[in-house]
Amino acid sequence: MSDIHIGTFLQNQKFIHRLVDCVNAQKPDIIVFTGDLVNVSANEVIPFMKTLNKMHATDGIFSVMGNHDYCEYGEDKSVGNIIRNQNILQYMEEKIGWKLLNNQNVTISRGEGQRKSAIYLIGVENISRPPFPNYGDLKRAMEGLEKGTFKILLSHDPSHWRRGVLHQTDIALTLSGHTHAGQVKIGKFSPAKWAYNEWGGKYTEGGSMLYVSLGIGGTVPFRFGAWPEINVITLRRKES
Repeated sequence: MSDIHIGTFLQNQKFIHRLVDCVNAQKPDIIVFTGDLVNVSANEVIPFMKTLNKMHATDGIFSVMGNHDYCEYGEDKSVGNIIRNQNILQYMEEKIGWKLLNNQNVTISRGEGQRKSAIYLIGVENISRPPFPNYGDLKRAMEGLEKGTFKILLSHDPSHWRRGVLHQTDIALTLSGHTHAGQVKIGKFSPAKWAYNEWGGKYTEGGSMLYVSLGIGGTVPFRFGAWPEINVITLRRKES
């Protein structure tokens, strides 16, 4: 999942109920969220806490911060208010059972003995070009991980893949959002192509893959063609 922008649904809370039901219906092993839970304020999440808490995945729910999650776009741009909102939002994510990966990694293991396998899930804070905030540290997020292991990166802005992941790391799969495909998509065309090389769907290069979700909401409650989506990815172990 990506880009819920939950404040947009304060007058349409049933949408979030349907979203949670749809996600749970997939019976996911892992749920990941690649940022922008809110528009401008942590308070937007309060009416949805019980609903979001019903989301379930066998091996957990993991998230990262998107540019809106730093709560820097509200009317009160004082440092104190911004930090307070960031702390509240992170607390709320913890309360609904989401594990926020702020330049961190976790190991998800399955099986035993020779059949044992592991996924190393990496999450970075937002890494973007101006005017968006840039707080992520991929090197720190990958600390302790051995080369040659299967790594998945959660990074909100897909432009990070080409600038800091591709040909520079051994990360196999990067999951992003952020673009919303400009919230307009006609066939294979979207105005987002003028701002982003990779703006929606799957991209592969140099043994690395990027998947950009078109997301769910937006600060403006309008989409045409770039409909809200959740993305189901199935990983299969390569037999030796």
